[in-house]
Amino acid sequence: MHFISQELEDYIEQHSEKEPPLLAALNKETYQKILLPRMLSGHFQGRVLSMLSKLIRPVNILEIGTYTGYSALCLCEGMQENGQLHTIDIKEELVDFQRKHFDKSPWGKQIFQHLGEAVAIIPTLDIKFDLVFIDADKENYLNYFELIVPKMNKGGIILSDNVLWSGKVLEPLNPKDLSTKILLEYNQLLANDPRVETVLLPIRDGLTVSRVL
Repeated sequence: MHFISQELEDYIEQHSEKEPPLLAALNKETYQKILLPRMLSGHFQGRVLSMLSKLIRPVNILEIGTYTGYSALCLCEGMQENGQLHTIDIKEELVDFQRKHFDKSPWGKQIFQHLGEAVAIIPTLDIKFDLVFIDADKENYLNYFELIVPKMNKGGIILSDNVLWSGKVLEPLNPKDLSTKILLEYNQLLANDPRVETVLLPIRDGLTVSRVL
């Protein structure tokens, strides 16, 4: 996922906002105890998510793909006082881990965890969202987008992670590689769909910012 040198990434991180202590502790514990810790958003991307949320000032946030809760807490930093964050994940073994860190934050009572398949849960949420972060199974990105758009407030922002997929979007497509195939279709959809305007940022593994028109 390194599209620029590690040295330059380190410089960027050193000259960006510092990682809050709660998130630094969550980051450390994820690497100590949880499989595939590289899935964590991490310091720099976390500060990007925080900054975007602070600029948007969302009331209601939806996150698809909780993992250990790092990105959820970053998104909460810009949430309005009466706001809610709904986060969906399929890994039951991570629910208590997430909740422990959520409850250490100022937003514990405003964060709602949903366990199960997002394609089944999203239609049950009778809420209009101002900010959505998609960071789950790539095979369902197209499905998530179609489920989310009708639930967005006008001007709402959809963030999509991993859209450069370690550079595989530029390589010859392996017919058996469904994730890359779907991401190629997804990126094309976001670039051309009249319901949104989109910019793809080369942050970490690629982060798309789409504004609902």
